[in-house]
Amino acid sequence: MSTRANKTRALRCGALRFRSPILRGVLMVTLVIAAWSCNGEADKAAGPKAARPVPVAVATAVKKTVPVTIQAVGNVESMASVAVKTQVGGLIVEQYVTDGQDVAEGDKLFLIDPRPFALAVTEAEAKIERDHALLQKAEEDLERYARLKEKDVIAKESYDHTLAQARTLRGTIKVSEAERDRARLDLEYAHVRSPIDGRVGAILLHKGNVIKANDDRVLVVINRIRPIYVSFSVPERHLPEIMARMKTGPVTVTAQVDGESTTETGVLSALNNTVDTTTGSIRLKASFTNADAALWPGQFVRVTVALDQRQGVVVPTPAVQEGLHGPYLYVVKPDNTVESRDIKVYGVVAGETVLDEGVADGETVVTDGQLRLKPGAAVEAKGASGGEAGRNKAPEPGAAKAAETPGKEGSK
Repeated sequence: MSTRANKTRALRCGALRFRSPILRGVLMVTLVIAAWSCNGEADKAAGPKAARPVPVAVATAVKKTVPVTIQAVGNVESMASVAVKTQVGGLIVEQYVTDGQDVAEGDKLFLIDPRPFALAVTEAEAKIERDHALLQKAEEDLERYARLKEKDVIAKESYDHTLAQARTLRGTIKVSEAERDRARLDLEYAHVRSPIDGRVGAILLHKGNVIKANDDRVLVVINRIRPIYVSFSVPERHLPEIMARMKTGPVTVTAQVDGESTTETGVLSALNNTVDTTTGSIRLKASFTNADAALWPGQFVRVTVALDQRQGVVVPTPAVQEGLHGPYLYVVKPDNTVESRDIKVYGVVAGETVLDEGVADGETVVTDGQLRLKPGAAVEAKGASGGEAGRNKAPEPGAAKAAETPGKEGSK
């Protein structure tokens, strides 16, 4: 009985000694070293692992006929703007227009009380009639005195006095006629009419207001919006090609309002006579018929000036990267590895970049995933969805001519 108890006690003491933290730590370190040694030997036996291809999005470079264009931001300006003021004073008795109304040249806008001016016309005409009667009497006397003078019946002084009186009356009649014409002109000015075709702004003085002659206050402002100007600036380096293009015929200009899908087409009509030395740009104006009033004075629009056409290789703009030595992109070779190519950019528009050199027609370029690439890296093309997906796909045969072609940005 004592021998069995001693054995049980010995086993319990051994178990307690095995559960010691120091022993457990030593055992775990031993196991980790053994496992690492086994894995290292297995890796050496298996050899190095092959690098996995980098998934990227690709597109095909296409050679297209692209327009040579200059893009800028323009401001819509009224071709003519008139602040209507009065030339005569009085009470405004009639108002013929309302806010925002279209008017034609000669349409009535306001009527200033015409009665004082009509009375002035009547008074001037009465003076003329009186002077004509006096002149007729003076001419009859002059004729009678002339006969009596020949017979030496009257003194020469009487004849001279009658002659001077007749001449004075002729001058008085001319003065009275001028006063009558002035009164008629004031009567005409009492009818305030539109000097141009255009659209009326906010009415600033209404019926019942009293104004002075040549009052500083404006009755209304009229802006001509058909046709209309778009004013914009381009860098001065474009000036020679713009002037050369203008010599061959009208230069087409398109304008698009932000948020609108349609564009208005006009022609380049004027260049400023000097280059702005502070910005290095020159101001241009294009005229638009604006038949449907899509352009409004004060709006900002995107302007495109079409100059010429040229052949160029086009790639999606996301393919172009900026490096220390300028723009570059990755080209996928037939063995599904990539190489870095330095490129020369001609222009960018509508998500596409036109290249002068660096990529040939039909080559495949990387449009997404460039951050994980380096020259010689293996790649795996993946499909793109949304956003640039449509542009990343290679175009169907013959689609290059039908597609909208990019042009040269004004900022380039």
